[in-house]
Amino acid sequence: MKQLLLILTILFALASCKTTGPDTSLSNVNQDNSQEMKFDHKAKVRSFISVVNATDTATGKSLVNPEYIQHNPFIPTGRASFINLFPVLQKYGTQAETQRMLHDGNYVVMHNHWKNADPFGANQMASFDVLRFDENGLIIEHWDALMPMGTANVSGRTLLDGPKEVTDFDQTEANKAKVAALFAILEKGNPEEIVTALPKYFTPDYHQHNPNAGDGIEGFAKAVQSGDLNFSITKQHKVLGEGNFVVSISEGIHNGSPAVFYDLLRLEEGMIVEHWDIIQDIPTENLANSNTMFGFSS
Repeated sequence: MKQLLLILTILFALASCKTTGPDTSLSNVNQDNSQEMKFDHKAKVRSFISVVNATDTATGKSLVNPEYIQHNPFIPTGRASFINLFPVLQKYGTQAETQRMLHDGNYVVMHNHWKNADPFGANQMASFDVLRFDENGLIIEHWDALMPMGTANVSGRTLLDGPKEVTDFDQTEANKAKVAALFAILEKGNPEEIVTALPKYFTPDYHQHNPNAGDGIEGFAKAVQSGDLNFSITKQHKVLGEGNFVVSISEGIHNGSPAVFYDLLRLEEGMIVEHWDIIQDIPTENLANSNTMFGFSS
């Protein structure tokens, strides 16, 4: 938290510094490259990550809308604040490695490994980052959630390892519907209904990457029945997916505190065979913007 507050202080200080000269990068991109950006969002996101890793201010401005909306609660909204974060990343040598990337309409989801990430709370962090593109192919909005990497769980799995290939593109909508239906049951919070539903959604030995759980539905069912679960889902805000991967973004309660939940599910033949997640408490103090960690459009 101290590191996050340090970032916030630096960002506000940098934002108060005025620049001189016109910024023509946006108009040039709109005029020359808008069609390319519209139809290759993944390529643009790969460029975006390269820009962040290289702290490339000029290219960053060409990729991001000036009215960029920021949903990370510790970073001010606007493109200028995003660019002003670069000196902090450069100081610490912070780098992102994207493990998985999903494209769904105007959204791209990244499953990232952040190294030298002390400004974000720990040296090694896992995150989900969601970017929305505007009608001109510029990045207009960003959401994220982060967790320290930690050690492998009892099944030897980490927050980020496992299959990465996106397949079964013709199953995208069916898989998204399956995940939405599962979370509708979780939202109700009825233990008996949840336990009964689990075999309809998960394979018995599904692979689990949550640091506090192991493979298979048996342990999940026992935790539900005993009342030992340390979380509850109160609202699912967005479902995004591509092929065999689906991401659910929800809010709820974790260890007694309001939290955002990012759950990544991998499906085969309509059944969930693997699960990754990131849970982050929703802060209520020292906020740098009022956009909340949700606020998704259609």
